[in-house]
Amino acid sequence: MNTEDSVKITQEELNRSIETIRKLWNYYGEKIVGQKSLGLSLIISLIANGHILLESVPGLAKTTAAKVITDAVSGKFSRIQCTPDLLPSDIIGTQTFNYAQNTFETKLGPVYANFVLLDEINRSSAKTQSAMLEAMQEHQTSIGGVIYKMPEVFIVIATQNPIEQEGTYLLSEAQLDRFLIKEKIDYPNVDEEMEILNRIEKDAFSNNQAILGLEDVKFLQEMAKKVYIDNSVKRYIVEIINATRNTDKIISKDLSKYVTMGSSSRGAIAFMECAKALALIRGRAYVIPEDIKSLSYNVLRHRIELNYAAVADDVKVETIIDAIMEAIKTP
Repeated sequence: MNTEDSVKITQEELNRSIETIRKLWNYYGEKIVGQKSLGLSLIISLIANGHILLESVPGLAKTTAAKVITDAVSGKFSRIQCTPDLLPSDIIGTQTFNYAQNTFETKLGPVYANFVLLDEINRSSAKTQSAMLEAMQEHQTSIGGVIYKMPEVFIVIATQNPIEQEGTYLLSEAQLDRFLIKEKIDYPNVDEEMEILNRIEKDAFSNNQAILGLEDVKFLQEMAKKVYIDNSVKRYIVEIINATRNTDKIISKDLSKYVTMGSSSRGAIAFMECAKALALIRGRAYVIPEDIKSLSYNVLRHRIELNYAAVADDVKVETIIDAIMEAIKTP
């Protein structure tokens, strides 16, 4: 891979990026026990300025981690608790009539923040979920015919509980596709849970203080755009995405029969943007195929739709992804 003429990041810029990410990682480690995969996904979303969907049972530090990342960079944080009776206006805002001045006033909703936590997003109705589509994709919303821009740094962190189904609504494919990555969170191990109890006893989770600013986030985002990705790696991404749409030609029929739909072009874009962010996190100014492999679950697990037979036979989407990645030749 020849990067001499293509990489635009200077050594000074790369060093600053590495140091900024190191501070962020250290801060996360001080506030969150374990959950390194969650931390990595959040930082990738931060650098790529993309949205992230977190899936786990309650009580595994999803909300805490989101708040920690926000506090670390001096961002504005909003938490929206999704319920079946939540209205679109509760999220984006609405117009109210001011009787004293005989005029309408626009009251902006909590979505206008740098980091928006949509807690239990699958508990809100389809109408409410759709209210987020314009904000997530276009970084703007419209109220009363007037367009309101989102902050330059705008990341939606949505959570959902995969176990409890009563009072929940499935997310549409269009909305799932808006999330840059999807992260599944597991229970902590015994040692980690012991450390959580010790830190709770010492009140070590309080007094969060900013170590960076939003200007540092913007710097990282600009550096990520400059990260070099060779055409051979781009071709690798495209072949993976194309394979999700033609699984019957790529993987065994025993597995391909479970796939209903593959990834859209947003999956290819997500691979490229996340790989650039991951390369920067790993201290490089260029993407390598291993970056793509590391991101396969995060990028594809919510973009490959399985049928009911897969549910009945307990076939996981990760099994399909593994088969696809094994079938595609690494450049």
